Amino acid sequence: MFEPNEPKRLSDIVTSDETWFPFFIIPPKRLNRLWVDGQEDRPAVLRPGFQSRKRMFTVFFNYSGPLAVDNLPQDTTMTATYYVQNVLSQVKSAINEQRPKVSTSRTLLLHDNTGPHKQGPQLSYCGS
Repeated sequence: MFEPNEPKRLSDIVTSDETWFPFFIIPPKRLNRLWVDGQEDRPAVLRPGFQSRKRMFTVFFNYSGPLAVDNLPQDTTMTATYYVQNVLSQVKSAINEQRPKVSTSRTLLLHDNTGPHKQGPQLSYCGS
């Protein structure tokens, strides 16, 4: 993965991983209290399903730890355009801030093989 004539340094490697975090909110018991007449049935308390809400987080790491974290906004799909404009721009600015002299010129960005990571816009962005 390294060029044969370039120095080989672990500090040049940036990798990422994505994961979905499911979450749900159970209302406190005090909100379920109410007065009910003796002939009335108690109303059912509906709880959302465990998978009712989830958010995607993309975390980029380098030799020193987490470099950038992206939280995919609700009702948004991870596309190549979103990935380039929002995620990779965060990573590039974090690398430039952490290593201003080297910048992104020697950085190796390791992706998994999901669709947004293999599209043309992403590949051309990483080359810049």
